[in-house]
Amino acid sequence: MKRNYVVAITGASGAAYAIRLIEVLTATGCDVQLSISQPAAAVLREELHLKIDLDRFSVAMLGIDPGDGSRQDDKLRKLRFLSGIASEHSNVLSVASGEPGRIHYHDHRDLAAPLASGSYATDGMIVCPCSGATLGAIASGTAANVIHRAADVHLKERRPLILVTREAPLSMVYLDNLRRAAEAGAVILPASPGFYHRPKTIQDMIDFVVARICDQLDIAHNLIERWGSS
Repeated sequence: MKRNYVVAITGASGAAYAIRLIEVLTATGCDVQLSISQPAAAVLREELHLKIDLDRFSVAMLGIDPGDGSRQDDKLRKLRFLSGIASEHSNVLSVASGEPGRIHYHDHRDLAAPLASGSYATDGMIVCPCSGATLGAIASGTAANVIHRAADVHLKERRPLILVTREAPLSMVYLDNLRRAAEAGAVILPASPGFYHRPKTIQDMIDFVVARICDQLDIAHNLIERWGSS
């Protein structure tokens, strides 16, 4: 059976992690239930030159082909390549995926979306990147939008919830919210690339973080060279 994951993009720096995660999930045959906050749309524009209209959203705005989760138009590919976010071969995975996954969009303002209900079956949720405001809402159980509500659903239903935080330095408020979210059952996975695999490009560092997310979800991939494999 095809796996089904919620991916929420919120307004922290690190939009490239989210786009790469969606590419990998769909390329490995997983469906993605996507929601994007308003601040996240601004970050996507600033960091990746992606113009996201949340009122008239289409998957094409992400630069990801909904058919195979990997192909991009030439203009976007060039932009991402020149910015160091991607290479010509960055979307090639050496794992058999079968039928590619699909991307389904849910407006973050729609609290009646399927994601808001525990009866809607998913295999997990990833908030990538996870902003401090989103972390605070999740830690306190405040549901101001469908992203917060979906995270709350995953905690109460005991499904995997991964928060890809990216902030420094950390205040005591932030640290306390991390502790509360972890105690509630979330996996805290900071966007902290390792260097033991000797990354040569920004893409290598992005793939390291995405690989750790996939490991938490038991998704087969070939994104990085593992420690001790050489």
